[in-house]
Amino acid sequence: SCLARNLLVVDEVHASDVYMGVVLQGLLAAHTGAGGYALLMSATLGSAARERWLGLDAKGTTVGAEEGFPGIDEAIATPYPAVSTADGVAGAGENGQDKAVSISTVGDMRNHGAVAQRALDAARAGAKVLVVRNTVRYAVATQQRVEELAGEDRERLFAVKGVPTLHHGRFAAGDRRLLDERVEATLGKGEGEDSRAGGGVVVVGTQTLEQSLDIDADLLITDLCPVDVLLQRIGRLHRHKRGDRPDAYVEPQCVVLTPADGELGPLLATGGQYANGLGEHGRVYVDLRILEATRRLIDEYPQWRIPEMNRELVERATHPAALEAIVPEMGDVQWREHAIRVKGGQLGDGMTASSAVIRFNKSFFADNGEVVFPGDEESIRTRLGDGRVEVPLDPPGSSPFDGGAIERLALSAWWLNGVEIPQDPIAVTEGDGWFEFSIGGRRFRYDRLGLRRA
Repeated sequence: SCLARNLLVVDEVHASDVYMGVVLQGLLAAHTGAGGYALLMSATLGSAARERWLGLDAKGTTVGAEEGFPGIDEAIATPYPAVSTADGVAGAGENGQDKAVSISTVGDMRNHGAVAQRALDAARAGAKVLVVRNTVRYAVATQQRVEELAGEDRERLFAVKGVPTLHHGRFAAGDRRLLDERVEATLGKGEGEDSRAGGGVVVVGTQTLEQSLDIDADLLITDLCPVDVLLQRIGRLHRHKRGDRPDAYVEPQCVVLTPADGELGPLLATGGQYANGLGEHGRVYVDLRILEATRRLIDEYPQWRIPEMNRELVERATHPAALEAIVPEMGDVQWREHAIRVKGGQLGDGMTASSAVIRFNKSFFADNGEVVFPGDEESIRTRLGDGRVEVPLDPPGSSPFDGGAIERLALSAWWLNGVEIPQDPIAVTEGDGWFEFSIGGRRFRYDRLGLRRA
């Protein structure tokens, strides 16, 4: 009731996560249905998603937007940046932060050594290099190769309190804060006494590097990902006006890693550990149509003018018409079957989200008088399939960075494969800079590279 009087602001709205989109629709329907107002902000939202948001009714369902989607040419011609309301779209003008990014693909997605060597070469030329991998597995493998190739040149390695490491989501909460602080100190804007140190460095990580961190790289090396995500990552490249960039990196450069031959078709059947998060089996960026459209845009435009081209880039890789055109162009029955499965998966994700959202427009009571509110107190996850299980440790493990006590760790539920967490705290075996513990016969290790299967 109190919140309904306020303006609800939702930042970083994306179109690619159907599950979270439905959850957010439920929230917005409740808020605006109670008389509140909402502002959604996004640098990468396509026209189809925009029309869905603007067409919400009090039930959280889209009204009339399907028929009102603009064609792809009309969508591309829409002003950007802009303010959109139910009454239309109005251009919002520029902010003077435009940049021209040289962008190219290279078939080194699975070649961790080549990725590491490219990053180190740039760092030795004085560049601050950001390497973003789609999965923790690939990020750890890349970090290990960077360390091997760096040899005695330890100054090129990102480190927390002198301990080389990388950035991803499988660290204890206290260590994650240390990582965030150090990344921003290494790649942040920095002024005066807090100014970042000179010299090149390689920072390896996952999607955690593209979220809520004010960082500024001279060179970005990133796995192929949907265009809206790629633009988000590019936002961490030449983010601030600086006069101390090395000569070879005065202009922003982005290298996008693809499979060796650039072909995405084999990912239709590739197992998870080899897919690097791409495709149905990769489980991170499932829709290969969007990935194929993004790859084509990189090949077609060797320079992306941002934000001038944002609208065209997003529409040509996310608009329903663009995705429908990809399948017949690929000319393979597997691609048609993939499109059907993706659509079915999206419908399933939407139904799962709908079952988790409280219907504020319905009575608290069923016809028999019983309360129908959910009773298990389960929090709605921010990503489907990202269930975490808190594991208490006793005695606590020690942080590999500052030696602080780690009393709890969050494990991905799928690691446990149905094994229940014991009621009593779990004992750890500790070594120099690491500790291990077991659950149901599965052993886990935590060290400077984060939590993983031992």
